[in-house]
Amino acid sequence: MTTHQINRRRFERFAVNPGYTSAGVRQHPDETTFTTEGHIYDISEGGICFELDIPIEPGNTISMRIDIPSTVGDTGPGRAVFVTGNVVWCDIEEPGPAKMAMVITRYDRQGDKQRMIRALASTGYRRAA
Repeated sequence: MTTHQINRRRFERFAVNPGYTSAGVRQHPDETTFTTEGHIYDISEGGICFELDIPIEPGNTISMRIDIPSTVGDTGPGRAVFVTGNVVWCDIEEPGPAKMAMVITRYDRQGDKQRMIRALASTGYRRAA
């Protein structure tokens, strides 16, 4: 018997190599700089799955600096994209870094959303399940 899962995601997810896609995180309203560094597992236009050494409670608002790999024709300032959103889940069952997900509520700089979409459309990313 075959079961079919319904994909309820609004945006397609792309898997990235966690060792090559780093991120900086700051928690609102306490932090004004990106004090925590981590890695991204997968990313979409509307959300990110990532890991940090310090877990963040679901519901908390965070800002993230996403260090996207250089893309062809990328003329934006630096290679980082800056987003703000809310942590939606945090898994601390396994020893080591905490794996979390955030929903993106806004792109923080003009042009960052378009830069993210260009990066996701590049051949360096593979579609995630």
